[in-house]
Amino acid sequence: MNTFHLSLDVPDLDRAVAFYSELFGEQPAKRKPGYAKFELADPPVALALQQAGRPALSHLGIRVDSTAEVEAAGARLKRSQLVTLEERDTACCYARQDKVWVADPAGNRWEVYTVLEDIEDDHGHAASQSEAACCTPTAGDAAACCV
Repeated sequence: MNTFHLSLDVPDLDRAVAFYSELFGEQPAKRKPGYAKFELADPPVALALQQAGRPALSHLGIRVDSTAEVEAAGARLKRSQLVTLEERDTACCYARQDKVWVADPAGNRWEVYTVLEDIEDDHGHAASQSEAACCTPTAGDAAACCV
C-alpha cells in the first residue's frame, strides 16, 4: 500500500511531538535526536518532524513498497520530461532508501521512495544534534532538486 509522506521542519521538536501526539492520539513510531516520525494507518500517512531553525514544509512524498516501484515512477516522470534526481541506497531520515525526486511548478519537492531498512544514524556515520535529520536535495543537486 502506498503511503503519503509529509516532512516538516519545526523549531521546537518536543512541542511539535506533544502537539501531534495529541492530534493523532498516538506516540511517534520513531524518535531520534532532532527527528520524530509518526506512522498513521488511517489515513495512511508518514509524518516526519525535524528540528530546524524555523518552521517550514521540508518536502512531500509517496512511500511505495519496492525499488521497482521507485524505478517505474522515475521512468514515468522522465517520459513526462520532468527533471528528476535519483538516489539509491542512500541514508536519510534514519533509514536506507531508494528514491527519485521531482519538484512541482512552485518548487515544492516530492520524493517517491522505498525504505530498505531502518538504521541508527542518519548519514552513514554517528548522527549529531546539529545535523539535519532529513535530507532533501540541496542547491546543486540536480539544479536544486529538479527545478
